[in-house]
Amino acid sequence: MHDEFLCHVTAYGVCGGMWVGIPLGTYRAPTLALAMWWLRDRASWIAERLDPNPDAPYFPPNSMAPVALTSPDVPGMLRTWCGDIAQQDLAAEELAAGHLLRIATYDETTEYELLAESVDALRMRRTQPFLSVPAA
Repeated sequence: MHDEFLCHVTAYGVCGGMWVGIPLGTYRAPTLALAMWWLRDRASWIAERLDPNPDAPYFPPNSMAPVALTSPDVPGMLRTWCGDIAQQDLAAEELAAGHLLRIATYDETTEYELLAESVDALRMRRTQPFLSVPAA
C-alpha cells in the first residue's frame, strides 16, 4: 500500500516562443484520500477561475464575454472529472497501485495538468539497479 503522495498542478503554454510550465501548486499528501481531495480541489479552483459566475458581485456589468462554442470546455471537463465518482475511484486505484496519475486538458492557449504519484513508488524507482551494457 502506498501511503504518501506528491501532487502537482501545472499550466503549460507558449511564452516568448518557448513552451513553459507555470506551477500552480504542489502538495505532499499523507494519505490517498487527501491526495484525491487536493486534486479535486485544484481542478475546481482552476475551473472557477476560467469560468467564474458572471453574476458574482465583484464583476462589473458586461465585463465578461462568452467564448466561441467551438472552444474546448476546460472548466466543464474539470468539473465533470470532479463529480464523476467512477473516475475518482479509478484514479484512486491507479495511485494506490503505485502508478503515476495524470489528468490533463487544454484550450487554444494553455494545457492544464494535474499529477499525483506515490512517494514510495518514486523511492522504489530510484533504488532499482541500472542495467549495464557490456563493452564490445
